[in-house]
Amino acid sequence: MLNSILLQAQGGEQAPAGGGMMSILMIVALIAIFYFFMIRPQNKKQKEIKKFRDAMQKGDKVTTAGGIHGKIKEIKNDVIILQIDDNVKITIDKAMVYPSANDAVESGADIKNNPS
Repeated sequence: MLNSILLQAQGGEQAPAGGGMMSILMIVALIAIFYFFMIRPQNKKQKEIKKFRDAMQKGDKVTTAGGIHGKIKEIKNDVIILQIDDNVKITIDKAMVYPSANDAVESGADIKNNPS
């Protein structure tokens, strides 16, 4: 009985030769789709934000990663002095400034921990 089972397993039908090639093509297609729909747009968005940060000037209105809106009063290397109200100024890192609140959210700057 065991011999007949082993012989059937060895002499059974073989998979077509192109089956391995199809699976490789599917994997390549999935990687291409992943790149064009996720990686490429994210890189483009990051380049736009970097371009904005390099072009920032005194007087520009910006939003911080924490959601604070204000006007740039001074830029020193990687630090920005942001005026958020009359006689209220804060110092923040240049990497935490976005042109709008939507850009801050899309970049993943805010981490949502609200259990609501």
